[in-house]
Amino acid sequence: MVSYALPMASTAALLDEPRGQAPGRERSRAVWVSWVAAARKGDHEAFTALHGHFGKLVHAVVIARVPACDASDLVQDVFLLVFQKLSSLEDDQAFPGWLTQLARNRASRHLRDAHPGESLDDVPQQAAPDRSGAPDAKKVLRALQQMPEAYAETLAMRLIEGMTGPEISERTGLTPGSVRVNLHRGMALLREKLGLPSRAEGADE
Repeated sequence: MVSYALPMASTAALLDEPRGQAPGRERSRAVWVSWVAAARKGDHEAFTALHGHFGKLVHAVVIARVPACDASDLVQDVFLLVFQKLSSLEDDQAFPGWLTQLARNRASRHLRDAHPGESLDDVPQQAAPDRSGAPDAKKVLRALQQMPEAYAETLAMRLIEGMTGPEISERTGLTPGSVRVNLHRGMALLREKLGLPSRAEGADE
């Protein structure tokens, strides 16, 4: 079961990332760019490395849209599409954005094809306010799935996948500043949807 304890933490804790990470991000980017080039030529080890490096990103993008029970299968579908379509990617450095769009499209198609009789417990719904201070996993996920794409995906990477700010930046291509904005604004909106106090309201608790 995925833990959703982090939404109860302060937004500051989510944003408190180490400074001076740019050189490391650039080195990591150079590595996965070489994997993309090699995988295009049929290198299975390089493809496996891409799967390992970007798997959390794809899972976060997918689970921000679909029932958690379907997410893992869809992740595998996405990487099958990557294997089939990688030769069409013209710019290796554009891989993260291309991959993310594949994941979004696959999740959207899954929702369109969902069976009419699917349980209401398995589809996104508006989360009811929860004043207990400990909303359950389903409520957190439903709230995420009601949020704007940029916030939902970034929060899923941070809260569900456990990725750090620099990791999110490196894998998505977002600037560190954009990641911080998405986390800050997303956390505020998530707290609102869950009926939790804002940082200011909770400061005196």
